[in-house]
Amino acid sequence: MTAAITALETTRLTLQEDLDSSKTRAERNKLGQFATPPILAEDVMTHAKRLSPPYQQIRFLDPAFGTGSFYSALLRTFPASRVAWAAGYEIDSDYGQRALQIWGNTPLRLRIADFTQALPPRSDELRPNLLICNPPYVRHHHLDESTKLRLGHLAERVAGVRLSGLAGLYCYFLCISYGWMAENGLAGWLVPSEFMDVKYGRQIKEFLLNRVTLLQIHRFDPADVQFDDALVSSAVVWFSKASPPAEHGVEFTYGGVLTNPKISKIVPAEALRNSDKWTRFPSEGIQAVKDQGQLKLSDLFDIKRGIATGGNAFFILTAEQTYRYQIPRRFLWPILPSPRHLLADEIKADDAGAPVIEPKLFLLSCDLPPQQVKAKYPGLWSYLRLGRKAEIQKRYLCEHRFPWYSQEMRPPAPLLCTYMGRENGRNGKPFRFILNHSKATIANVYLAMYPKPYLARMLRDKPHLLTIIWKELNAVPLKTLLSSGRVYGGGLYKLEPNELGNVSVGNLESVLPASIRQHLAIRTSQLKFDW
Repeated sequence: MTAAITALETTRLTLQEDLDSSKTRAERNKLGQFATPPILAEDVMTHAKRLSPPYQQIRFLDPAFGTGSFYSALLRTFPASRVAWAAGYEIDSDYGQRALQIWGNTPLRLRIADFTQALPPRSDELRPNLLICNPPYVRHHHLDESTKLRLGHLAERVAGVRLSGLAGLYCYFLCISYGWMAENGLAGWLVPSEFMDVKYGRQIKEFLLNRVTLLQIHRFDPADVQFDDALVSSAVVWFSKASPPAEHGVEFTYGGVLTNPKISKIVPAEALRNSDKWTRFPSEGIQAVKDQGQLKLSDLFDIKRGIATGGNAFFILTAEQTYRYQIPRRFLWPILPSPRHLLADEIKADDAGAPVIEPKLFLLSCDLPPQQVKAKYPGLWSYLRLGRKAEIQKRYLCEHRFPWYSQEMRPPAPLLCTYMGRENGRNGKPFRFILNHSKATIANVYLAMYPKPYLARMLRDKPHLLTIIWKELNAVPLKTLLSSGRVYGGGLYKLEPNELGNVSVGNLESVLPASIRQHLAIRTSQLKFDW
């Protein structure tokens, strides 16, 4: 490492800080501008050196250059004699012009342009054999339809991947870059780990298993956030542009750094094909795939998210607010508070079915047209006027309801599960199962668990069975729940309805009545032979 490169890196970090502070967080979120920390960049490049053939002349490309974190790490890691050339693309002229100032006296070829609009070299000898990238983390809702259409066609033409409309920009970058790589070239992608678990990531996983040779996926500990300004759990995906060999195995590593992970395990590609969630590797290993054949919660329950009101602060009222505005009871439904305010895991009810908890909260929902509300219910009309003044009616969900102050009804569920949480939450668990005896509905911070018809009939005859099931749910191993959900930066875990439904609950089989077990066995057999 020369003194000149060290000085340039110091200058780069200063300019990076100035650039980041000159843009609002909202602006940078929209453009997906999250600079790679220098220590992480050097760790990635050091690992790239280990994976590259010895003495290979490096032809380097970074399609989302920024100010050059990876390029700086390249110069510090590889001897100058091994770097044949280096190139980069940066769409933001603010960052690109500063990068040209920093690296102008080096062999870098930097273009200030949209990488996805550029044409790759036609000759394999002119294509990069080392592609390292931290692509823009732009969520799908920040991409307009014409851009999605263009990128989608390009990804399909280049990589044979038809991406979901929910895919973020980083997925398009990964697929489009395939057409730039030299044969047998190495790629390292610093991306959100969520693609390993979510539906829109299915096509990316198929690409990694079938089109290239997937070498390694390293997932950082979610509690160790790699980017201070992005709530995202990160992974580094390594592959070479070559057809995968027969009986291929992929190295999965977790925690620590790339050059020194806490856990490492080789997972057969076939096991990956049979697993819908890759974040369970390497901690759980192949056994996790075998466990997928067990009894699942979706065999017993229909699971739905709670109500998305479009404005909880306005539509969820305290008892004092309902008295102040004289809102009739017919427009109020008891609703449970958020999990952090719900101290008990068993909700008792009074004779009317209202939950015996504090604070007592009510969901406002009225389907009468404005003229009737104004004429008959002046207190409610006064409250709705406050909402209009705050432009609640212009919010997306409200704008698509008529009237805007009506709500989707979610009937009370006997069992609930919290939708998100951290391991340092109540009882050291991110998820809580709650036994609900009340008629209260729930907001979308909970998942409602409605018994399937055959279980509901059984519960009517044997109501005590619900308590037994609830206790067994709370005994489900934490790692089983975590491996079924998804995780974000800072150790925030989430469970969507279908993910909770996929949780294996073999421990419930021993407490279910024989008739239920027999019903499930017959149903499974029918599904197995349903052609």
